[in-house]
Amino acid sequence: MRYLDSIFGSLLQPINRRWFQTVVERCDGDAYDKSFKSWDHLVALIFAQLGHLGSLRGLEVAFNANAHHHYHLNVGKLSRSTLSDANARRPAEVFARTFAMLAETADRRMRREGAEMVRLLDASPVPLGKTCKWADCNGRIRGMKMHVIYHPNSDGFGHVEVTSATVNDVEIGRQAMIEPGATYVFDKGYYHFGWWKKINDAKALFVTRAKINTRLRAARHRSLRQRIGDGFRIIDDAEVVLVSKGDSRLPFALRRIRVRRDKGGVITLVTNDLERTAVEIAALYKRRWQIELLFRWIKQHLNIRKFLGSNENAVRLQILAAMIAYLLLRIAATTNYITMLPLRFAELVRQRLFMRKPLAEIDKPPIVNPSKRQTKSSPHQLCFSYA
Repeated sequence: MRYLDSIFGSLLQPINRRWFQTVVERCDGDAYDKSFKSWDHLVALIFAQLGHLGSLRGLEVAFNANAHHHYHLNVGKLSRSTLSDANARRPAEVFARTFAMLAETADRRMRREGAEMVRLLDASPVPLGKTCKWADCNGRIRGMKMHVIYHPNSDGFGHVEVTSATVNDVEIGRQAMIEPGATYVFDKGYYHFGWWKKINDAKALFVTRAKINTRLRAARHRSLRQRIGDGFRIIDDAEVVLVSKGDSRLPFALRRIRVRRDKGGVITLVTNDLERTAVEIAALYKRRWQIELLFRWIKQHLNIRKFLGSNENAVRLQILAAMIAYLLLRIAATTNYITMLPLRFAELVRQRLFMRKPLAEIDKPPIVNPSKRQTKSSPHQLCFSYA
């Protein structure tokens, strides 16, 4: 009989095992845990994410209950004490590089021809309990922060980093590599003139909101052929210069667009894009809401609220495993032409992780064997009857 991989095994296929082993060797990922390899660790944490398992004991029981699948997954029996030690000692760089490889794969597979290069930047807090006394407090939450560069057109990622909650958003944004020709959309957390200049020097564009205390003087008003957009209205559009008594200057042209939202007040957008219309730029900033929906989906449907360890390294590993699990779901949905909602697909995967059937048929019921024996011949065919 032809071997049929499980749903979980099919989800893990985009991870190139040879490439993964190369990363493990470069990061010395198996230095402290010889019996519990990095691959075992990664598979266990992804299984915890997809199966919504929030405790080491629950993960151990559920994983070992499916021991007949371990051989094909190339893993062994799981011990919660071994997993706890690995969470504390294994370098998070192994998982970070694995995520980067998968992000590149996902972006390549899901990229649409002719789609504009839009990059959404934002950061989301990851609150931690009082047991994590090592976590810093930024005045609002005690915990960590997840910084993301999201590609909305391909549902992919350009960069993900987990830092302390006290790290400023723009500090991480300034470390990211700028893609020429891309448009970066971000909020006031990335308000830094040096960061804007870096984007402009890289032949890229940006769209952001202006702070209230930013003084801008209109140099030339632009005509408006269209004022009405989806849920907003353009008030005015002008090319502006920065007014400052100090040495704050920008060596490139800026554009200010005032927008009145149908459900809300007036917002002021600043950009170095002189080609798009005011309505198009306002619509670009409105798309920033997509990254907020992404954070909400990840926090609601992946396990980054209850952690399998209380140390910093364990938290980092679990957040990275959650992002890897998200990418594996999106790659599987795209590759197998699954059109159902991502939430429904994730729920089906959770229920059928170790079922042996193709991913493309995950929503189809199993074939039921007929209760009565069926004849091989047609009922309309003549047959001999012996007395």
